[in-house]
Amino acid sequence: MKAAVVREHGDFDQIVFELRPVPEPGPGEVRVRVKAAGLNHLDTWVRRGVPGHTFPLPLVLGSDGAGVVDALGAGVGGLEVGEPCVLLPGTSCGVCPTCLAGEDQLCREYGILGESRDGTCAEYVCVPAANVQPKPENLDYAEAASVPLVFQTAWSMLVRKAGLRAGDTVLVHAGGSGVGSAGVQIARLLGATVIATAGGATKCRHAEDLGAHIAIDYTTVDWLDEVRAATSGRGCDVVFEHVGAATFAGSIKSLARGGRLVTCGATTGGQVEISLHQVFFKNLSILGNTMGSKGDLCRVLDLFRAGRLRPVVDSVMPLDELADAHRRLEARDVFGKLVVEP
Repeated sequence: MKAAVVREHGDFDQIVFELRPVPEPGPGEVRVRVKAAGLNHLDTWVRRGVPGHTFPLPLVLGSDGAGVVDALGAGVGGLEVGEPCVLLPGTSCGVCPTCLAGEDQLCREYGILGESRDGTCAEYVCVPAANVQPKPENLDYAEAASVPLVFQTAWSMLVRKAGLRAGDTVLVHAGGSGVGSAGVQIARLLGATVIATAGGATKCRHAEDLGAHIAIDYTTVDWLDEVRAATSGRGCDVVFEHVGAATFAGSIKSLARGGRLVTCGATTGGQVEISLHQVFFKNLSILGNTMGSKGDLCRVLDLFRAGRLRPVVDSVMPLDELADAHRRLEARDVFGKLVVEP
């Protein structure tokens, strides 16, 4: 099979295509013939490397995927060869107290496809049976592959961590990104007033189409001033952060008293300054989030089946153009998700 592999961290030329044996599923595993793989900024971090973190190189890239069940390992039931499926990107032990409590993202053995084990940017991938779910019939393979990581993360951020309620006002940064476009939709579904930032008029229009009540073009105006004006100086109940250093200070300032900031990333850098006086005088909460539970993602997939959420696919590209897809991600030349097909 063909697989996109990183053997050494570095620039785009570190993505190499290899012919590997088709993997055999072990006990409790399923082999999936990949029809489409969704890309995330995580893929670019795996390629470039992250200071202080060790990835198990060589590694097949890709956390999101959709395809067809191709083979079943010993002991696997409830799935049939030929069944269309979508892959859940987070893996865990499945038996520890946190897994049994439905919080598998907190498992000490938690990992992500394409980050801690071979991922989806290949013609075949083997995963635990718990990571295979039926593909929503109303989504094609590319659409299904665009959903899991970002919608799972956004759901966990807004529902589990921030406790977003109907009537809240939420600021979603980078509403044109994969996780941002998911956050806009989920916040609107939950009955919040949604303010989104985006880079450029076109992305702002798309964010409004997804459900943002107000879209702010941060390239032409001071987004913090616009948020304050939109909330009559009160601020937001929730800020959905994943940009990091470039926006974090303003995000804190944009919170209302008792507000909650929840963050899942730092694409512009993770070193930020914060005044603790702001935190305790205004009774603020700062919450971190990585991924979400398998149960969260199953709930999200049901909402897709019901047509209450929709995938946001910018482009579908051949797997051979994966390096160009990474360039587009890093240049923010994307609205929603990029998908590659083996």
